Amino acid sequence: MSQHSTSQTDIDAYASYVAKQSPDERLAERGGWILGIAFTLYSALVTYLAAIGFFASIDVRFFAATVVATMAALTISYFTVPSIRAFVERLGPYGLATFHIWRIGAALGFLYYGSQGWLPDIFVSLAGWGDMLAGVLAAIVIILPRSPRLVAGMHIIGFADFIVAVGTGLTLQLLAVPAMANIALLPIALIPLVGVPLSGASHIAAFHLIWKQRQGQ
Repeated sequence: MSQHSTSQTDIDAYASYVAKQSPDERLAERGGWILGIAFTLYSALVTYLAAIGFFASIDVRFFAATVVATMAALTISYFTVPSIRAFVERLGPYGLATFHIWRIGAALGFLYYGSQGWLPDIFVSLAGWGDMLAGVLAAIVIILPRSPRLVAGMHIIGFADFIVAVGTGLTLQLLAVPAMANIALLPIALIPLVGVPLSGASHIAAFHLIWKQRQGQ
C-alpha cells in the first residue's frame, strides 16, 4: 500500500512539473532527449566498429568523412530541428563553452600516446596542447564570473584548435604517416569519432547564438 502511494505521489509530482513547464521548455527538453538518444546510439555504433578494427582496415578518407559527416549532421540538426535548436538555445554560448572541459582529458590522452610514440610528434604538439588550452579555458569560464567576452574567446580559440587538429590529422593520415594509424584504434579513436564532431558543432552553434545576441534577436 505504501509503495503504491509513493509511486502515485511520484507520478503526480511529475505531472505537476510538466504542467508548470512552458511550451518552449517542453520543446527544449524533448530536443535534449532526441539529441542524447541519437548521439548515444551513434557513439555505441562507432565504438563497436572501432573495437572490431573496422576503421583501421578501411581507407583513411572514410574515417575522416565519418567525422565530418557526423559534425555536419549535428550542425544541420541544430539549424533545422526546432526541438534540438530550443535545447541548444537553452544551454546558450556559456553552457556550450563549459562542455569543452572534456578536452583536458583528450589532451592528456594525446600527450600520453605521443610519449609512447603511438602518435606523430607534430600531431601531439598541435592537437594535444591545443585541446589542453581549450579545456583550460572552459574551466576558467566555469570558475570566473560570467563574461560574454571570455565565453566568445573560448569558442574562438577552441574552434581554431579544432581546425588545426582536424587539418593536421587528416594531412598526416593522407600522407600515410605510420603512427597516425593508431588514431583509428580504441580508446583514442573515441576522441575524433565522438568528441570532435560534438565539439565542432557546438562551436558553430555558439557562434550563431552569439551573433543572434549581438543582433538583439
